[in-house]
Amino acid sequence: MSEPTPHAPLLIAGSIATDHLMTFNGRFEESLVVEQLDKLSVSFLVDDLEIRRGGVGPNICFGLARLGLRPVLVGAAGEDFVEYRSWLERHGVVCDHVRVSESKHTARFVCTTDTTMAQFASFYAGAMSEARLIELAPIVAKVGEPAYVLIGADDPEGMLRHTEECRQRGYRFIADPSQQLAFSDGDLIRPLVDGAAILFSNEYESHLIEQKTGWSAEEVLARVGVQVTTLGAAGVRIRRAGEDDVVVAAAAGVTAVEPTGVGDAFRGGFLAATAWGLGLERAAQVGCVLAAYVVETVGTQEYSFTAEQFVARVRASYGDAAAEEIAPHLG
Repeated sequence: MSEPTPHAPLLIAGSIATDHLMTFNGRFEESLVVEQLDKLSVSFLVDDLEIRRGGVGPNICFGLARLGLRPVLVGAAGEDFVEYRSWLERHGVVCDHVRVSESKHTARFVCTTDTTMAQFASFYAGAMSEARLIELAPIVAKVGEPAYVLIGADDPEGMLRHTEECRQRGYRFIADPSQQLAFSDGDLIRPLVDGAAILFSNEYESHLIEQKTGWSAEEVLARVGVQVTTLGAAGVRIRRAGEDDVVVAAAAGVTAVEPTGVGDAFRGGFLAATAWGLGLERAAQVGCVLAAYVVETVGTQEYSFTAEQFVARVRASYGDAAAEEIAPHLG
C-alpha cells in the first residue's frame, strides 16, 4: 500500500461523550476487602465534581486541532450535542458528519479518581449505539481520501463496520480498541486488529489483546504495520516487524492531576506529527508532550498552549534537535 498523501484528511471514529469527573481524597484499596469482592457494596464521599466534554473521538480530534490540523469527527451523539459541537468547531474540528440521534442522549462517562490515580468508572452508551449506522464512503466523497481512519472505542458493531469498510475500500485504518477490550472477546478483537496500519494500546491492553485473540506478541506484530504501546510514566514503545524498537521517554517535569484522556491526547499528538511527515520517534515525542498537558489538567479538552510553549517543552524533554524539527509545523 502506498504512503498517505500529504495533507490528506484524518477521519477519527470514536465515542462522543460527556465526562462527569469526581475526586476521592483517599485510597479505594483501603475500603476493599479482597475476600468479600463478590458482595461488594461501597460508596465514597467525593470532594468535587467536574462535568467536561469527552469521548475518545472528540478528545483525539481536539488534540489534533490544537496542533493545527482539521480532523473529521465520525460518531453518533444526541440532540444535546449542540453546545459540544459548537465548542469543537470553534477549535477546528470538522463535525459535519456526526450522526445526531432522534431518541437517545449523548453517551456519559462517570469516573471517580482517588489519590493514587486509581479509578472507578461507568459508561452509558446512549446515542453511541447508532455509530453502527454510519457509512464512511459518503464522508470520504465529501472530504477526500483519508490518510488514515482511526477506529477508536465506540459501539462494537460500529467499530466492526468501519474496520470492514476500510478493508473493502482500501482506506488505511488505525486500530485503537482501548476501553472496549475488557468487554470484548477474541472474535471481536481479531478483526479489529488484523491488517491495521497502526495499533494503539497501553501495556495492559496489549496483554489483553494477546490473551483474548490467542496470538503471541510476535503474531500480533506480524498482523499490523506499527504497534504503538504507551507505558504510562515510562513513556512509549514502538515496534515494527524486523526493525529495532523505538522507545521514547515520557515528557519531563510532569505534575499529574487527572489521567482521564491522556492516551487520547497522545494519539492526537502522534497522528499530528505523522501528518506532518515526521518519523516515529518525533511522533511519539509530540504525543508525549501533548499528553503531559492533559494529565496536568482536570478535563480532557481544557488545556491550552502557544506554539512557543509547546516547542519549549519539547526542547526541555527531548533536546534541541527534536525542537527544531517539530517547531516549523506548529506555525
